[in-house]
Amino acid sequence: MPHFVIEYSRGLEKMADLNAVMNSAHDAGAESGIMNPDDIKVRATAYDSFRFAGNIESFIHVTVSLLEGRTDQQKEHLSVLLREQLARCCPEIGSISIDVRDMNPIAYKKRLLRPR
Repeated sequence: MPHFVIEYSRGLEKMADLNAVMNSAHDAGAESGIMNPDDIKVRATAYDSFRFAGNIESFIHVTVSLLEGRTDQQKEHLSVLLREQLARCCPEIGSISIDVRDMNPIAYKKRLLRPR
């Protein structure tokens, strides 16, 4: 926890290094000061098919899921940092959007299997 889920247009892979994109997301979370960098999980999934108004041909959308407890100002700060990091990393992307969401700590469950 927290989870950064990056959705992107497949063409991003020709414009930028996906590992750099994921590292930018992680770095923004760490820089925000509202989470432990060691707890950040980042994953990415590509879309071959999508439709945007205005003939936008490329996108990055990041959903950040956090346990409840951060203020609106902290979440906005994270959102702005993340958008700025991604814009620097991927200046040719047509659309960059961020959604920071609270997770219900009672309903959230996980299982970790530690390596031996």
